Amino acid sequence: MRIATWNVNSITARLPRLLAWLEGTGTDVLAIQETKCSAEQFPHAELRELGYESVVNATGRWNGVALVSRVGLEDVVTGLPDGPDYEGVQEPRAISATCGGVRVWSVYVPNGREVEHDHYGYKLHWFRSLAAAVAEDAAGERPFAVLGDFNVAPTDEDVWDPAVFEGATHVTPAEREALAVLREAGLSDVVPRALKYDRPYTFWDYRMLAFPKNKGMRIDLVYGNGAFSAAVQDAYVDREERKGKGASDHAPVVVDLKV
Repeated sequence: MRIATWNVNSITARLPRLLAWLEGTGTDVLAIQETKCSAEQFPHAELRELGYESVVNATGRWNGVALVSRVGLEDVVTGLPDGPDYEGVQEPRAISATCGGVRVWSVYVPNGREVEHDHYGYKLHWFRSLAAAVAEDAAGERPFAVLGDFNVAPTDEDVWDPAVFEGATHVTPAEREALAVLREAGLSDVVPRALKYDRPYTFWDYRMLAFPKNKGMRIDLVYGNGAFSAAVQDAYVDREERKGKGASDHAPVVVDLKV
């Protein structure tokens, strides 16, 4: 089974590339983030033509997550149970389902904006709610994974220049501790750093030629439980999909499982 995660940064803008990518890679399950559409605007019909079912948690032009599968979508849960509100609204940042016997979550963790901003506290609260919500599945025997844009670089090696990020979000001890709490619940980062590229980043800003200069970050992650991790046969960042006109600022992260 091939499972992937991809922050598409607007599914409407990226739809032709998304459909071509799914067809070309033979991906079975895709966790999508930042759909930037309403639920009614989501391209269920176009995906169905390729043989994919889809479920979405989206409310408009910001945020939004989805799961796309050609191996089934069962026991769908929309939203983060007991997740925090931001400015009185629970944002569409999580959705989960069972696909071909594997339980998966697609998550789009809040950005945090600035350390002094209310959004940063919201981010940390959101992480705590995520850890509580996945604890049972993380400790279980069924293959289980949380995939998505975590908006945290796990280590200094996961950013192109740690000095540039000093004092900023995405690299603070509290954010990295939030990832550690997930690992303590029984999840681990299944994508090794030693892939095709020395630094397999997943995000490069559109500005300042960040992608050609490889000034990136590894913030799109796949955290799996023991059963999921044991089934991993290969993993890679599809850096080629970040190239060219109309690309997202994130690359897909792909994991192949023997299940």
